[in-house]
Amino acid sequence: MKTIRASITSLLLFGLAHLSIGQEQPRKPMSPAGVAATQVGGKWSEPDKDGERTYSGGKWIEIAYSRPVLRGRASIFGKGADYGKAVSGGAPLWRAGANVTTTLKTEVPLEIGGKRLEPGEYSVFVDLKEPAWTLIVSKQPRQEKYDPNEKTKTWGSYNYDTKYDVVRVPMKMVTPAFSVDQFTIAFVDVIDGGGKLAMAWEKTGAVVPFKVVS
Repeated sequence: MKTIRASITSLLLFGLAHLSIGQEQPRKPMSPAGVAATQVGGKWSEPDKDGERTYSGGKWIEIAYSRPVLRGRASIFGKGADYGKAVSGGAPLWRAGANVTTTLKTEVPLEIGGKRLEPGEYSVFVDLKEPAWTLIVSKQPRQEKYDPNEKTKTWGSYNYDTKYDVVRVPMKMVTPAFSVDQFTIAFVDVIDGGGKLAMAWEKTGAVVPFKVVS
């Protein structure tokens, strides 16, 4: 009986191993999705009897984007007349990432470059020029799924139209201390009154300040 059970167990294990080998494993996307987020305007409670504190009443500012990886590439943004062309893929602007249009969602009014953004959703683009980048925040409608026949809504930064621009502001260029392998967007130097929006990839970075307004 033990021999029969052992044989059955071996067959089952062999079958499961063979099945897993034969099945194609799900692939990770070339540019995984990412979110940069910060929360402002809330308050921390006093410590409870266990020393724990809670944060309540805060409002979120979020950027959703796709994060391309260098994978051994160098000088990703190029130089001279070709600067920015490789990452933009022939589009008029860079989508500040990859795949779908990068989006900004804010629950609080913001001021960027002297322009007011009401709470809501926006698209984010970057005009890549040497020696400085320009951040663009737009209200242009965007596609959730690519349609080659759609000529008004954006996919990435394709179909971009300046008439929807809300903000166009120069970014301050910075050099990261290390080579950033995966394109990264982050909120830095944040206080309740505002902070900076930062972008970095390889040895290039750029920041722009923002304010939280009433």
